Amino acid sequence: MVEEERLRRTMMFVPGNNPAMLKDAGIYGADSIMFDLEDAVSLNEKDAARILVYNALKSQDYGSAEIVVRVNGLDTPFFKNDVFAMVKAGAEVIRLPKTESADMIAELEKTIEQAEKFFSIEPGSTHMMAAIESAKGVLNAPEIAAASKRMIGIALSAEDYTTDMKTHRYPDGAELEFARNMVLHAARAAGIAAFDTVFSNVNDTEGFIRETKHIHQLGFDGKSLVNPRQIALVNQIYAPSSKEIEQAQNVIAAIESARTSGSGVVSLNGQMVDRPVALRAERVIKLAQASNLIDKEGHYIEK
Repeated sequence: MVEEERLRRTMMFVPGNNPAMLKDAGIYGADSIMFDLEDAVSLNEKDAARILVYNALKSQDYGSAEIVVRVNGLDTPFFKNDVFAMVKAGAEVIRLPKTESADMIAELEKTIEQAEKFFSIEPGSTHMMAAIESAKGVLNAPEIAAASKRMIGIALSAEDYTTDMKTHRYPDGAELEFARNMVLHAARAAGIAAFDTVFSNVNDTEGFIRETKHIHQLGFDGKSLVNPRQIALVNQIYAPSSKEIEQAQNVIAAIESARTSGSGVVSLNGQMVDRPVALRAERVIKLAQASNLIDKEGHYIEK
């Protein structure tokens, strides 16, 4: 990974041509905000949207949210200008749409390197992610995920993918199961994040909850969103139970006790605490703190 793992439960899409949404995007509490210069923007508004997003990133305070920008594709005349403008604006992550190969990631990285050099920005400070939107992209997901040290994640985009597969979205999501597992396994093998696709029917709350529970069970880091109302629902599903928090706290305490005593062996209730158990406990604590269930000292927060 290019950085310490951070929570990415929610990635909220914000149209790059909507000044009001650009201004208010930081108030909803999304872990990541993805400003969209691609599908959400018509051809005759591409240049104006780029300027709007650039000015927003330079002037607005989005708090602790990770700033992601989806640029236009490699095969468009807008790609290079998008990347240069967003690198200059300080976007943390550039998201490449319709990614189908590691070569496409290499081309994006080359352009980012040129922009960082041109604007005297620290080399390697701009990260990347890829949107997987086709059968070819799904099958090449492992090489895409591992294509660069700048990669922080890959995301499934279901609308384009189901069109490519000559099907459409179904309530049970069976048409996405293979793609979800490919994207997820590719991300885990590369040590980066995996994002699930948007649930576009904002009026179907039950369907959204059902789908989010499913992708949480699979192991996705988080979900892409199109509506701020969905943020709280995702966070609630990803919030650990009190039993999980207690177990994680006990694991962390056992690790600290072993460090204090100089012991190289960590055990809890007679069982060894290995690295996967420790990592799982650390993530539970992060989730509990982000969900405002416990404070930094580990004490439960009264509601």
